[in-house]
Amino acid sequence: MKKLIGLALIALTFTACKFNDADKPKLPIMGNREAVTKTVNGKEIVDTVYQTIPDFKFVNQYGDTITQNSLKGDIYVADFFFTTCPSICPIMHRNMLNVYNEFKNVPDFKIISHTIDPKHDSVAVMKKYADKLGISGNSWWLLQGNKEQTYELGQKNYLVAVKQDDGTPGGYVHQGWFVLVDKQKRIRGYYDGTDEKQVARLIEDIKILRAEVNTEIAQ
Repeated sequence: MKKLIGLALIALTFTACKFNDADKPKLPIMGNREAVTKTVNGKEIVDTVYQTIPDFKFVNQYGDTITQNSLKGDIYVADFFFTTCPSICPIMHRNMLNVYNEFKNVPDFKIISHTIDPKHDSVAVMKKYADKLGISGNSWWLLQGNKEQTYELGQKNYLVAVKQDDGTPGGYVHQGWFVLVDKQKRIRGYYDGTDEKQVARLIEDIKILRAEVNTEIAQ
């Protein structure tokens, strides 16, 4: 009888695990997508190809060159800012500190903040800005580089509006989105960086995405 009860408990545990794995929340894959027909084992199937963030080349606050290869194997959050921003940037990065403090010791997570004013935001200026924020190490990179590439990356790939506008305070306009990107460079979420509640949801979604990745590896 004890043996039968033991086997029943094992079976129930296995069933519960299988149910829980299937029942775990998953984040949507966002951005543009297209249907592609391909042949697999002699049969034509339609597969969905999702938009991904392309390669780039920038310099961080330490003067190091950063490319997509620098983020290989990482989940990351991206945003756009400039150090002299008089409006939303201070609020965004005050909130981003919550994300930084939550995950700064997680090896497969990064934050990257692209300056949209690279002429002013030199490496030295970005380092001073980082020091003022209280960030160090390599979990949060402030990135500076070619202005046109930065703008194209924001508008075309991250789908975030960024532009120069001399008629606005600070001379630049950009949206305050925090963009969550998975290890396959696909967009998995947008969050208003000026809204504490949305930033708190971002933190929870990063945990969901990390669990999703770990489940895929285990399988």
